[in-house]
Amino acid sequence: MAAAEGGKIDPMHQFLIEPVLGRHWIVGGYDLSFTNSALWMVVTLASLWLFMLGGMKRELVPGRWQAAVEGFTGFVSSMLTSNVGPEGKRFVPYVFSLFMFILFANILGLLPFGIVPGVHPFTVTSHLTVTGVLAIISFSIVLIVGFGRHGFHFFSLFVPHGTPPLMIPLIFVVELMSFLVRPFSLGLRLFVAMTAGHILLKVLAAFVVNGLNLGGGYIAIVTLPSFLLMIGITLLELLVAAIQAYVFALLTSVYLNDAVNLH
Repeated sequence: MAAAEGGKIDPMHQFLIEPVLGRHWIVGGYDLSFTNSALWMVVTLASLWLFMLGGMKRELVPGRWQAAVEGFTGFVSSMLTSNVGPEGKRFVPYVFSLFMFILFANILGLLPFGIVPGVHPFTVTSHLTVTGVLAIISFSIVLIVGFGRHGFHFFSLFVPHGTPPLMIPLIFVVELMSFLVRPFSLGLRLFVAMTAGHILLKVLAAFVVNGLNLGGGYIAIVTLPSFLLMIGITLLELLVAAIQAYVFALLTSVYLNDAVNLH
């Protein structure tokens, strides 16, 4: 799982984007290589497709697999209904896809594939380019829905009801800036959470490996406590993986509420 060089473990190596086939494909001055990031996005989509395929049997008495899929769809549908209202059901396919993609990507990046020689897990949500694109897509949908339903009246979102006339210019600018920061905070939150957790796990792994290499009393003093802490942090990361997917979907539904139910 760790990239070692000269006896040292580099905690940042796990985030390095590399061509899968070991060479770069340059076309027209652009690097079109199929990278490990692209590969794990394909793995994430394939895993999600298989999960949905197994749960869409429409049996009268649903099995565990079908119940799991229906549970996730019902969870997202309930969240949108609570935050947006009855019209929130229109956005269930998008928010559900968003939630499940992030959840699967987060969990796949934590699986111990590194024990297989030549196989290294890659967490696509640990890169700001991926989380940023997801945030921008969500933000774009909010803008399209907002302006499509309300036209230029959508700008009234930036002037809270009851604002004194003299304060309107200042409040408008403040609210507008707060609104424009949303996609950055949305993408940055997920990126930071996944990156920080993986770095911490790699640092603890370095303590475990170095303690084993040193042997003797270092195993009891360094290796064992670090290993136990790794187990705890891994369980915490699994929880964080689910929470971050939920937070991303929840904030998206809240932003959609601003666009649909403009007051």
